[in-house]
Amino acid sequence: MSEELKVAVERRNAGAVLYTRGYINNIGGEEIANRAYELMDDGVRALLLNLRDTKIVNSIGISILIEIIEKMMDRGGKIGFCCLTPVIHKTFQIMGLANYASIFESEDVAVKEMKIAG
Repeated sequence: MSEELKVAVERRNAGAVLYTRGYINNIGGEEIANRAYELMDDGVRALLLNLRDTKIVNSIGISILIEIIEKMMDRGGKIGFCCLTPVIHKTFQIMGLANYASIFESEDVAVKEMKIAG
């Protein structure tokens, strides 16, 4: 898998949504981390990762996502994921991400629950 990950950021009043497209591996995970850390440094305390256009996450990508979650928790913030494929959803549950980040079926539900709207 050499599909390059693309990340688009939509800043909202109370947080931000990161849209991913492609494979979350070491390179893709680092791209997400860089964007997430920039947002955290800018005061964002609620991040939603919309994985609608991501079909594969490898173990290194998972470990990077865990680091992002830990950093956000250290800052008193929260992270959510939405629009996961069934395989990614199950992987997140098995790897424990679902214990520390919320998982939502849709972006609309996630934005309301996480109070990101604006």
